[in-house]
Amino acid sequence: MKQQPKPITLIILDGWGYREEREHNPTQQVDTPFIDSLFKNHPYQLISASGTDVGLPEGQMGNSEVGHLH
Repeated sequence: MKQQPKPITLIILDGWGYREEREHNPTQQVDTPFIDSLFKNHPYQLISASGTDVGLPEGQMGNSEVGHLH
């Protein structure tokens, strides 16, 4: 019997960022049980969304408007 594909969910945490260091990092300093459970129990992929990875010149600081340019 052919298995039905399992549904997937794309979750984009716009503005969340990811960095393991706790200093100056609010997402690591507060209790986030739901987000923690997602990282612990489900596959995920982190992407780079700044700098040359989004088409900015080396060393140029970007903002959310960069996504509207490309």
